[in-house]
Amino acid sequence: MKKCLIITYYFPPSGGPGVQRVLKFVKYLPEFGWEPVVLTVKDGDYPARDESLLKEIPPSLKVYRTSILEPYNFYRRITGKKPGTAVDVNNIPKKGESKGFSEGIAEFIRATFFIPDARIGWLWNAVGEAKKIIQQENIDAIYSSSPPYTCAVIARKVHRATGVPWVAGFRDPWTGFLSTPERWLLPKKLDEYLERSCFEDATRVEVAWRGILLDLQRKYPDIPTDKVFHLPNGFDSADFPSITYRPNDKFTITYAGSMYGVRNPKSFLQAIANLIKAKKIDSKKIELKFIGRFGAEVLEMFQEPTVANCVKTLPYLPHSEGIVHLMTSEALLLVVDDYSGGEEIVPGKVYEYIGARRPIIALAHEGAVAELLRSTRSGRRAHNDDVAAIERIILEYYTDYLYNKSDFSPDLSAIARFERKEITKQLARLLDESLERSIT
Repeated sequence: MKKCLIITYYFPPSGGPGVQRVLKFVKYLPEFGWEPVVLTVKDGDYPARDESLLKEIPPSLKVYRTSILEPYNFYRRITGKKPGTAVDVNNIPKKGESKGFSEGIAEFIRATFFIPDARIGWLWNAVGEAKKIIQQENIDAIYSSSPPYTCAVIARKVHRATGVPWVAGFRDPWTGFLSTPERWLLPKKLDEYLERSCFEDATRVEVAWRGILLDLQRKYPDIPTDKVFHLPNGFDSADFPSITYRPNDKFTITYAGSMYGVRNPKSFLQAIANLIKAKKIDSKKIELKFIGRFGAEVLEMFQEPTVANCVKTLPYLPHSEGIVHLMTSEALLLVVDDYSGGEEIVPGKVYEYIGARRPIIALAHEGAVAELLRSTRSGRRAHNDDVAAIERIILEYYTDYLYNKSDFSPDLSAIARFERKEITKQLARLLDESLERSIT
């Protein structure tokens, strides 16, 4: 069996949607002729931890963990944040947001020295370890999962040093994306150089949503994109227990994930408040369940008097528990980052929502998410700013709940295309092509 070295920062005990893609790849790759070997970090500073995912690592999988210099403890110290505070939901200022002095200094340091991102402290340990693994394990191909984009930089160095073919995976665009700090000239040029060189050097590139390819074409039109392939995120039906949905005592809308910055429930909560004030919805018959990690500004939105008694917040839950909440809800809330260009964003969680086969209320631009919902008949969409349209969708599902009727009928054959096993089969094909190309 051929062997693939997978370079990834997010791996159990890391939680969150980013870890699921790689975890399912390592689960299913052996069925398609590839034995994975994982290189990841030891004691990573993860936004969310899920110890239960350690049980999902195949017993035969070899996992190498190396130390990393994590900067976020220093970041928390100089900004006065408590140890362990999630950096992504509270500490990294959003574009155009005013900053305090300490946060301004911290942001300048991040934008100037952490290139391409704050995980760059893993670079040298990972490169040295990867070279050893390639020799010891007789590795045939390399796969990297980004973000963090440091993983791609590591893979590029190893690919250049060893000649082993490399498939570069990207779950988000690189420079100029929402999470990218506002860099000044020299750091910006260096970041762009790293991005370009990784796309140029990779034997094959796979992207989790088509907007990443469009972003690449816009920024670097001279780079041929015939080696770039769309491998969407998905869901693993093996993760979904045999549960039959039964109506809850309250009409329950569930959101699972993180919320902060331009991804927030403001318009959704406004729609709920309007319906309650208009007596179209009984506040005692509705529950808004938010599961995950939320920025301070979002927690404040939950306290709005009209909706506060309807809101129930839960911390990040083990993956298996989160799925049960999805499957037993009347509807699922999806909020896509509201910014120019957001029409191409496809959050990874939407696929597990689809796999749960419950109606989705999506707050998103007309674009990729809307097309996905239409093709799978999995729910309805309204623009983030169109409160009236959001009200109509909520009221429709609420009325169906009250009268125990619904015409919700997802297209199961269309949904089956997004099984993790099927996506892994496509990755195996890319690895095969990369290996064949290197031989010829």
